[in-house]
This record gives sequence, structure tokens and C-alpha cells, in this order.
Amino acid sequence: MALHIHEACILLLVIPGLVSSAAISHEDYPADEGDQTSSNDNLIFDDYRGKGCVDDSGFVYKLGERFFPGHSNCPCVCALDGPVCDQPECPKIHPKCTKVEHNGCCPECKEVKNFCEYHGKNYKILEEFKPSPCEWCRCEPSNEVHCVVADCAVPECVNPVYEPEQCCPVCKNGPNCFAGTTIIPAGIEVKVDECNICHCHNGDWWKPAQCSKRECQGKQTV
Repeated sequence: MALHIHEACILLLVIPGLVSSAAISHEDYPADEGDQTSSNDNLIFDDYRGKGCVDDSGFVYKLGERFFPGHSNCPCVCALDGPVCDQPECPKIHPKCTKVEHNGCCPECKEVKNFCEYHGKNYKILEEFKPSPCEWCRCEPSNEVHCVVADCAVPECVNPVYEPEQCCPVCKNGPNCFAGTTIIPAGIEVKVDECNICHCHNGDWWKPAQCSKRECQGKQTV
């Protein structure tokens, strides 16, 4: 009886060894995690040198293809030795620029201050205005205001007046001058009293009139 039990145990130990290895397929057991990682790494990090370029996100570009690497706004061209990227000298932004865009390789000014400020008021470019009767101003493209102040000529009268919206005084009654305290018109002789006849100097209206005495025509008494 003990012999039969011993033979049965030996048989059970031998039977598993007789199973053919072909009966166990690799499909029945997943590959080790290390094997999977190694296989995938070979596909992702392929060597593209001389064939193309890879950007920061893993995108592959063909030779001669234009692309923008990473967050740069400057384009690159894929070459045999790697990406060749533009590095231009960007122009300076206008100091009065109010809106700058960074969509291109260089920042670009999209809106410049297009008006002038003068004494609390805004004026358009090339707009002409008169802040006072004697000033003529213009808003220049440089956003600066240039003004010219009128240079008034000496009036040809002793009693000039200032009209509304006019810078320089005008002689409403024409040229004249003083003969004593009397204003006489220029160009004629004027009898200012019973004994004196006066006339203005030609061109020198500010000088007192030139007078000459004549025989007085007083009343005779009896």
C-alpha cells in the first residue's frame, strides 16, 4: 500500500513537466511594464536629425518647412542642422503709441495718439485753430501745437479800436492826429480855432499836428 502512494506522488510531479511549452502563448500573459515602456520610447524619441525638426510639443516638421517653436512669435525653418530662426532687429515703438500688439515676430504699434492737447482742449492732426484773436495755431503730426502770434503794425490814428475777433486795432475813422486836444483827419488842413490852421504829418500819425497861425478874425468893437 505504501508503494502505490509513493508512485502516485512521483507521477504527479512528472506530469507538469510533460506539458508542451507551445501550449502556453505569450498572448495569455501581458508583457512586463518595463518592456512596454521601452518599446514606446523607441517610437516617441526617434532620431530626426537630417530628416526633420521637432518642436517643444513633439510635433515633427519636414526639411524646409516653416514653423513657430514654443511660445516664440519669430518663425523658424527646418534645416539639416536644425531649426534656423529669424532674429530681426525690431523697430522702436513710438513713444506715443497707445496700443501694442505682439502677434508678429516684432511688437507692432496699432494705435498712436492722433490728437493734440492745448489748454485743456483736444485738436485733430493738422487742425488749425485760434485760441485768441492774436494767435494762429496748428496741431502738427508730431502731436505738438505750433502757434504764431500776430505782429500788429502801428495804427495810423490816435484813437484805434479793437473789434471782436480781431487781433490788431483798426482806425474806424481813418488816419488822424492830435492838434492840441482836438483830433483832426490826415491829408487836409483843418482850422482848429480862429487863429490856427493845422495838418497831420505824412506817415507820422503819432506826432502832434503841425499848425500855423493866421490873422485872427476876432469881432470888432465900436
